[in-house]
Amino acid sequence: MPAITLWLGIGGLAPFLVLAIALVAGTSLPLIGGDVAIRAALMAYAVAILSFLGGVRWGIAMGYSDGKLAVRDFVIAVIPAIVGWAATLLPAAAGLWAMTLAFVLLGLMDYGLACRTVAPEWYGRLRLGLTAAVAVALGVAAMT
Repeated sequence: MPAITLWLGIGGLAPFLVLAIALVAGTSLPLIGGDVAIRAALMAYAVAILSFLGGVRWGIAMGYSDGKLAVRDFVIAVIPAIVGWAATLLPAAAGLWAMTLAFVLLGLMDYGLACRTVAPEWYGRLRLGLTAAVAVALGVAAMT
């Protein structure tokens, strides 16, 4: 695994963890505010990252020689952004649970890319680890 992918992945966890911890601690954050604003910030970041992960799948699909597989993964690639947007329309806790489920499902699907050798093996491991951390942060936030 390239070291940069691990460090950027861990760095990308920071907003998830900081925001979830702030909710659990019942504190407000500078430039963000209290619990309502923290949940909104967490949801906005989650949507951005989920959409980014859809884009990764789009990029992988561009390399397929099989047109049917490419179409399938192009379609799958846009679903995370739509699900993320729809989750923002739900009440806060329900939206965070929806995002938790979306991250877990997409993480497992991306792990499948590595299992099929469509993506590097390290990508599957990275996605599983990061997905677990994100799911815990979002789940804790949803219960808070």
